[in-house]
Amino acid sequence: MDPSEGLPEPVRRAWRRSAASGRPTFSRRSLLRIGGLGALATGALAGCGIPAASQRSTGLQGSGTTDHSAGEKVVDFSNWPLYIDVDDKDRNRRPTLDGFTRATGITVDYTEDIEDNDDFFGKIQAQLRAGQDTGRDLVVLTDWMAARIIRLGWAEVLDQANLPHAFANLAKQYRSPDWDPGRSHSYPWAGVSTLIAYNRKATGGRAVTSVSQLLTDPSLRGRVTMLTEMRDTVGLTLLDMGKDPGKFTDDDFTAALAKIQRAVDSHQVRAFTGNEYTKDLASGNIKACLAWAGDLIQLRADNPDIEYVIPDAGFMSSTDNMLIPRHARHKANAERLMDWYYRPDIAARLADYVNYLTPVDGAAAALAKIDPEAARNPLIVADKEMAEKGHAFRSLSETEEATYQAAFAKLIGA
Repeated sequence: MDPSEGLPEPVRRAWRRSAASGRPTFSRRSLLRIGGLGALATGALAGCGIPAASQRSTGLQGSGTTDHSAGEKVVDFSNWPLYIDVDDKDRNRRPTLDGFTRATGITVDYTEDIEDNDDFFGKIQAQLRAGQDTGRDLVVLTDWMAARIIRLGWAEVLDQANLPHAFANLAKQYRSPDWDPGRSHSYPWAGVSTLIAYNRKATGGRAVTSVSQLLTDPSLRGRVTMLTEMRDTVGLTLLDMGKDPGKFTDDDFTAALAKIQRAVDSHQVRAFTGNEYTKDLASGNIKACLAWAGDLIQLRADNPDIEYVIPDAGFMSSTDNMLIPRHARHKANAERLMDWYYRPDIAARLADYVNYLTPVDGAAAALAKIDPEAARNPLIVADKEMAEKGHAFRSLSETEEATYQAAFAKLIGA
């Protein structure tokens, strides 16, 4: 059966492209969400030793483009499909966006036209390079792509005076990534956690607790999958080897690939997948895999045999991020919309729908009022163990990006 059956056509096209190319066009957005099977996601992974975001002002230079926000009460917002709350009775309504319009008088032209980071970059790079408005005031991109756009100078510097809730409520561990120190250009939309999952019935009750076990345990041979997201698969392998994904060297990366390659050559690893692992894990067709927490919430609700493990070595944590492209026509309006999603009650409603971690302090308490059981789920609200074990993949130079991606693509047969 086609896993995309019954989904909207744009989503089905993206899914088919993913299956054909080996690239996860919905690598962190569970297609289970479409069926009205929404689970809740919120919380923030506590961090330590991360400097707080500085209260930046407009002293940093922007693009010099005239901002039409005062006279044009609109903001053009591009996002991924299935990544915002939708009214169950009227699928054309998005309650949190409707609330923003009521509160501010600003209309949101919301478009679900981001189906892949690279593909979307290809849509807008010519305009950005030419110093032109892309027609979008706000976009959501994964951390490594956001880093590229910031590095190229194609993201607006944010006016923190328009972001009082974001400045106050951004969780500590998200405040100063190496690719955007002090969050001068971006704020997270959602956090993504990558863990180990297994089907207890398929393993005969045996737990799977580490990447090394995934790659070498003969009882799992041929029924293991890893992810086509390089940063998740390589990052978890680096952690398993005692290396920090935030500080690794070329030699560390090569060693991690070699470890995975041995498991591929021995037929221990069956495949590298996007979200399609969910169906095989639920059925027991695969015994264990790398998995995204947003998927596991629903899988566990539907199948009590699904278990997840936070490896002793740690897990991978990443973000999808809001940023304003250079020369955006409605910059201040976009900043106000960004700030809207940093109100804890709004963040809780969003997390209630999209299945992933919220980066907003205070959202957990708001979620507890909506669904106390969800607020107690460590995949939704991080407990101490998760708080101490999240790791981010370091930002890459252009040369590293090209070199590492080519090597990983060769490994997975993309």
